Amino acid sequence: MARSKRVVIVGGVAAGPKVAARLMRLEPEAHVTIVERGTFMSYAGCGLPYYVAGDISDHAELMCTPLGEVRDPVFFREAKRLAVHNRTAALKIDRAGNRLLIQGVDDGAERWLAYDKLVLCTGGRPMVPAPLSGSDLPQVYCLHGVEDAEGIKAELAEDRALDVTIIGGGLVAVEVTEALVKKGCRVTMLEERENILNLLDTEMAALVRRHLESHGVRILTGTGVHSIQPEDGRVAAVRTQDDKLIPADMVVLAGGVAPNVDLAEEAGLSIGETGGIVVNEVMRTSDHDIYAAGDCVETRHLVSGQPTYFPRGSTANRMGRVVANAICGVDDHFPGVVESAICKVFDFNVARTGLNERQAREAGFEVETVLAPGPDRPHFMPEASTLLIKLVLDRPSRRLLGVQALGPGEADRRVDVAAVAVTMGWTVDQLANADLTYAPPYSPAPDNLLTACNVARNKLGGLFRSLTPAQVQSRLGGDDLFLLDVRSADEVAQAGGIAGAVNIPLHALRDRLDEVPRDRDVVTFCKISLKGYEAALVLNQEGFEQVHVMDGGVLNWPFEIVEV
Repeated sequence: MARSKRVVIVGGVAAGPKVAARLMRLEPEAHVTIVERGTFMSYAGCGLPYYVAGDISDHAELMCTPLGEVRDPVFFREAKRLAVHNRTAALKIDRAGNRLLIQGVDDGAERWLAYDKLVLCTGGRPMVPAPLSGSDLPQVYCLHGVEDAEGIKAELAEDRALDVTIIGGGLVAVEVTEALVKKGCRVTMLEERENILNLLDTEMAALVRRHLESHGVRILTGTGVHSIQPEDGRVAAVRTQDDKLIPADMVVLAGGVAPNVDLAEEAGLSIGETGGIVVNEVMRTSDHDIYAAGDCVETRHLVSGQPTYFPRGSTANRMGRVVANAICGVDDHFPGVVESAICKVFDFNVARTGLNERQAREAGFEVETVLAPGPDRPHFMPEASTLLIKLVLDRPSRRLLGVQALGPGEADRRVDVAAVAVTMGWTVDQLANADLTYAPPYSPAPDNLLTACNVARNKLGGLFRSLTPAQVQSRLGGDDLFLLDVRSADEVAQAGGIAGAVNIPLHALRDRLDEVPRDRDVVTFCKISLKGYEAALVLNQEGFEQVHVMDGGVLNWPFEIVEV
């Protein structure tokens, strides 16, 4: 009788438990062992900001199955028939001997585990600016695990964390910012790059920044950190690279994660250019008997074709299933990612997929963009909320390269549909004709995403020319630009306007053409630039030759709005 397969999995948070559970369903006789350095297993790390905020009352809920069973070592042993070693470190891989050296965190005892297949799910490690003096102080957290979340909650419970500095401006930084503001903290966010949320393009990130600032968050971009200053053994302030002191009772390091590859690298496995473990389509490493999955691996971007590192719990689970299938001989593969992501920013939803404009240009595409804001349901529905959509596409092929969406409207399903279109290599013409569901409680007819595609088709077809808000802002005050606001006077009075713009309502435009110069670039706009587009058509019909529409209108204007 053939011996049962021995599979050892290093890592018990996301990908590791997925590999183990799938393996036991496919091969119930397999001997599967999970080695996890931490205390807690199979928890939803992405839920930690909401635990800090109090939206989740008990961290055990982050480790529960949908039926309410806590996925602790006892659960895995009894319900899944797995051997579990938590509080256990993986020290060394003996590839020639197919064995793994492990050590108990508490007792220091070492022993070898033999394997037929080894799976590395070692995850990522927090990126900490180095060297960062003061990062070891008790009130400095990374929110990389349950222990960090418990520490932050303890600080908040004792009313000590009044001023909090968050170092970093990515997804986790934004999510934990909301949690802390909800708890009454004064939050300062420091980001070394010029924009927060680097996954977004500049004008979209600027709108998110403005929304955060409207909730009292202080944001300093282009600001590096020099040190964390202590006083009486506690955090007192953060000193920036330009020698500013920012008072702080607590610091959260949220600069992202890097792949944790120490074990793999020491064993001589191939490491990719992004720093992650190199795997093939079945998640096998450069060693035939070793697989890897989750935040420790490098994968491929399906649009650019280039290696990428994009850690996500959802991706880790998909990778874990592929690993288990491969070990059990089930035909499956992991093709790569389009870098889909979403986060909640107070009452804003922020989502993206594919390439942003910067990434697309770096990948060599001939880029065209579209900004298309509008209500996510018909305006007559009381639940209707604004959603701003940006499309990034390749001009010659008309292929959709990426989509970004933000606002109080429903961004998730629009970007999810776009993720499928981007993955399949669809053009904007194909997506514009997608047969999506429609009813007034759910979407306008056509849906926001399809409307954005039709704007792109008009633009590609030469029906209008446009300038982005950033391009318009850079030319404000110049003698060669005439900015024409075609909203009604009431709209302008209620919402404010753009400094230097001339207001001629669309219905009055044909009667006031003599007020529009023919020797300057005329840029038309309204709230969402629908009437701006119509105004451009009117001007073109009347012989104006230098007419552009401002993409996205006032809703996409990330700069100052003035009272008019």
